[in-house]
Amino acid sequence: MMSDKGVSLIAAASFRMDSVVTPATQEIFLRLAAAAAAGSVIGLNRELHGKPAGLRTHALVTLGSAVATLACLHYGTPNQLPNQDALSRVIQGIITGIGFLGAGVIMREQSSSRIHGLTTAATIWVAASLGIVCAIGHWPLVLMATGWVLAILVLGSPLEKFISRLWKSNPNSHDSDHEDS
Repeated sequence: MMSDKGVSLIAAASFRMDSVVTPATQEIFLRLAAAAAAGSVIGLNRELHGKPAGLRTHALVTLGSAVATLACLHYGTPNQLPNQDALSRVIQGIITGIGFLGAGVIMREQSSSRIHGLTTAATIWVAASLGIVCAIGHWPLVLMATGWVLAILVLGSPLEKFISRLWKSNPNSHDSDHEDS
């Protein structure tokens, strides 16, 4: 048999859960989950290609961007519109700051002028942007942008190789058709 104290603790705990699980918190959860999912999809591609920044990195970048943006959107009193200037500064800070993380995956070979990691750096940058868009809740943009990123990552390399083969097989095709003025 449970004491009155035990019953009141259970009632207090369920009361707190009811006050926490609201349509607003469900929407926040959806936006954070969407951000993590978008980053995971992009990161999985990078992971499968053996790149230094993979699923976890991209998921954390999108999630972190979404958290920072949501914090700005929900700062202040309830039902108050977010300060557009503050939101703009948060977005600018995310986009600028994420460049430092992206720069960390760019490497130059000492023996040649070959550079590695530019595509991964770009995916980190776009992942941050996707996190912002998830936080704002612009779902068509999230879906279209994620689709485009995946299409570029999957089809970009074969397309580059195909164009390169065409270019090299026809050496006169890239001669200049215009004269200097």
